[in-house]
Amino acid sequence: MLSYPSGMTVSNRALGLLADALRAHRNQRATRWRKLTPGRQALLVVAYLRMGETYADLACGFQIGTSTVYRYVREALALLAAMAPTLAQAIDVAQAKAFVILDGTLLRIDRVAMASGRDRPFYSGKHKAHGLNVQVIADPVGRLVWISPPLPGARHDMGAAREHGIIDAICDAAIPTVADTAYQGAGPAVAVPQRRRRLDPDTGRYRRLSNNQREVNAAHARRRGPGERVNAELKNWKILRKIRSSPSRAAELVAAVQTLMITNA
Repeated sequence: MLSYPSGMTVSNRALGLLADALRAHRNQRATRWRKLTPGRQALLVVAYLRMGETYADLACGFQIGTSTVYRYVREALALLAAMAPTLAQAIDVAQAKAFVILDGTLLRIDRVAMASGRDRPFYSGKHKAHGLNVQVIADPVGRLVWISPPLPGARHDMGAAREHGIIDAICDAAIPTVADTAYQGAGPAVAVPQRRRRLDPDTGRYRRLSNNQREVNAAHARRRGPGERVNAELKNWKILRKIRSSPSRAAELVAAVQTLMITNA
């Protein structure tokens, strides 16, 4: 089997964090000799997350067995997921910001049962694809603050945010938040764009927004822009572009990537 070198962008800080966690885990368990050092195992796991490499490709590149790759990845994902912040910790961070940006995004999946309508909860009509809904909180300069556990993709952003307790937490802490129109009615702390006015009964058309309202919407969009960059950065981790594992394991995957993204920031 032939192999070739490849490259990926990830900070030494993220690699060091994972390598230190793996080293401490091995010492705690008094694990016997392993094929890869903690540093090499950390590199393997980051390659899996960042590049979306298959177990077979990683086994070839690191010259170990496919089952060993699986064990190494599962071990590291559990450690990274345990280090991910909770919503309460994220709210503490958000309180130190001028404002935060709340947005939802869809992580596509391919392993979903199609029989008897079991795929329905995962199908997003907006995106015309099966996936998982995650809620993302970012700061004004586009740094990640928190990612929610995933919910089935059919869930509306507002419903998902309420189920995770994000709306109540933001309003209770009075954190200024900007969001899109999906979060209409979230409360006084959440600012959303001006919506088109109702139908004009005389013409049967929507009444246009005034010039002032359009200017407000443009300013709102500029404030919301860094949150879109966080969503794009999230999907730069290729493992999340289309999740091949069971949706039930996606929460651990998202939490692991979240830990590395916050460390990279």
